[in-house]
Amino acid sequence: MAESNATPSGDASGAPAAPIELIDSHCHVEMLDHPDGALAAAATAGVGMVVSVGIDLATSRQAVALAERGAGGASPRVAATVGLHPHDATQLDDRLLAELEELAGRPGVLAIGECGLDFYRDLSPRDAQRRAFVAQIELARRVGLPLVVHTRDAGDETMQLLARHAEGLTVVMHCFSLPANVDECNARGYYASFAGNLTYNNAGGLRAAAARLREDLLMVETDAPFLTPVPYRGKPNSPARVALTAAALAEVRGASLVHVAAATTENARRAFGLPAAT
Repeated sequence: MAESNATPSGDASGAPAAPIELIDSHCHVEMLDHPDGALAAAATAGVGMVVSVGIDLATSRQAVALAERGAGGASPRVAATVGLHPHDATQLDDRLLAELEELAGRPGVLAIGECGLDFYRDLSPRDAQRRAFVAQIELARRVGLPLVVHTRDAGDETMQLLARHAEGLTVVMHCFSLPANVDECNARGYYASFAGNLTYNNAGGLRAAAARLREDLLMVETDAPFLTPVPYRGKPNSPARVALTAAALAEVRGASLVHVAAATTENARRAFGLPAAT
């Protein structure tokens, strides 16, 4: 797929011409330059919900505050996750874990994470990453919430730890990056959330994986302000641009944008335990 083909017809916000509903299943709302404006633009692009993801204690608190505040006017609903990113795994202690557990019980909190392993940047020792990951898997089990997983250059070990510790949990593989593990993810029923890098020229393997994953496990996200899709790559990402990733996913699967939007939205509702649309 050429980069120029990733944009659906519509305006510069990424809004498609046909009315659709999307859920941005992974966004860092507190990092956006103008969060309220970005949420309003997302509503115009057909985004009905944005999941604001915690990566440490401070951002988890901010995500919960956004969820509790609600979204007024034309803005989409904001929900939250709470967790500790592998980059900051050394911060994990009993106090932090207890506070994450308390936050997990607050209104609008849908999942634990993002958590996992990042052996690409290795900003925390790998043993610390493993401990923090397993501790948050156990937290997800205690509080009865799904698990949002970050993995980079650590796919095999991530899958091994999930097999050992996460049986029976709902698992969302954020910014899906495991083309070699597609069959295993399908068999285990792990949700696969695709981000803007699906539109990049060098993403052939990722697009092939997107074509093979079970339709009932597909989700879309922005990871905003990161991973901006083509043709806006190089600029800060925003929740409205999840429509561009959905269009790219539709192209690689040979489906319509309307169909993919409906499927990914229903999957996100199921994964996060949200009620069906009325």
